[in-house]
Amino acid sequence: MNMKEKNRFDCVVVGIGAVGTEMVRLLRKRNFPMASLTILARSERVQEIDGVKYQVRAASPDAFKGMDFAFFAGTEGAKGASQTLGWEAVKRGCIVIDNGDDFRMDPRVPLVIPEINADALKNHQGFISNPNCSTIIALMAVAPLHRVARLKRLVAATYQAVSGTGSQAMRELEQQARQWVAGEPATREVYPHQMAFNLFPHIGSVKDASGETTEEAKMRRETHKILGDPSIKVISTCVRVPVFNGHSEALFAEFERPITPDEARAILSRSPGVRVVDDGAAGVPGRSAADPGGRGDGAARGAGGGAGKLHGGVARAVPGGGRGAAGAAGAAVVRAVRAVGTGGAGGGGGDVPGSAGCNCAGDPDGGLGRGGGAGGARGAGGAGEVEGGGGGVELERASAGGGAGQ
Repeated sequence: MNMKEKNRFDCVVVGIGAVGTEMVRLLRKRNFPMASLTILARSERVQEIDGVKYQVRAASPDAFKGMDFAFFAGTEGAKGASQTLGWEAVKRGCIVIDNGDDFRMDPRVPLVIPEINADALKNHQGFISNPNCSTIIALMAVAPLHRVARLKRLVAATYQAVSGTGSQAMRELEQQARQWVAGEPATREVYPHQMAFNLFPHIGSVKDASGETTEEAKMRRETHKILGDPSIKVISTCVRVPVFNGHSEALFAEFERPITPDEARAILSRSPGVRVVDDGAAGVPGRSAADPGGRGDGAARGAGGGAGKLHGGVARAVPGGGRGAAGAAGAAVVRAVRAVGTGGAGGGGGDVPGSAGCNCAGDPDGGLGRGGGAGGARGAGGAGEVEGGGGGVELERASAGGGAGQ
């Protein structure tokens, strides 16, 4: 049977760390039309998620037989699951949605943000890549303006939560915070230095004389591929910050032609997955003592933009990303829906045929990023500085967050 003719899909999640766990949650809670769900990891075990026990199977090429979708959420690199098993899954009929970096720049693999370049799905070869967290946040805010005025230069400063490193880093941050309060030395296993109450002025390593870190290089290369324009100048400074979930960015964008504040606000207001926040004084939503990490109902939530400026051909905005691991997981689910629901054409809600109850299509009214709870962090507080009013950008989609290894 052609996959587009199916009403229910056999799914497999590969890797059960922070991102993999959130993928399982979202597939269940957002009513993705699954016939079955299989979890694969390096070793067999029983894994409990939200009170439900799952039998985790050992990953192997034959485990993908009969599966429709394979969501890869594990380790990047030569020993990572997508490197060793990704194309094996494709050979066995799966559509692979990979959260890692390994194949993002592969010419065979579309690198997709559904609201921006869903057309890239039309000719996929069974393998779809999820962009880096920092790239998604920036382009959700900038791409709508690029379409009408062409982006010439993007200068970004990112403030990325430890969820981008993974669940072990989140546990280490909590442990270090408790140790600091108790006057004890910090345990350091994930990061080379203490993360609690600290900042790391780099994410990844420096590979060449340019001084650009691997995270900053990802942002540059992925922007070029997604927007289809390698002439755009992209300069970024990526900083790791001691918070559990939620990324933020300060963006300075230069365009070929002037954009007025009202024009930019109108464009962004009607852009899927984006919400303009004019009240810079709204500040940051509070976190309750029972929910310090902003977990809420476990569903992917949105994010917020702080104050921004627009004048001439230059725009400044402060978009924020959704919860890290959930953001990456939500992005993968959106890509799965688009891959079959619209035949890769994008646009609209993209619901899979026969799945009217699926609340994961990724349009602004579709549900991802609209889970309960307080919502994402609203970026920098303070008064709005857009000439003529406020001008922050709030990203509603779950894909605005980071994922393991990002």
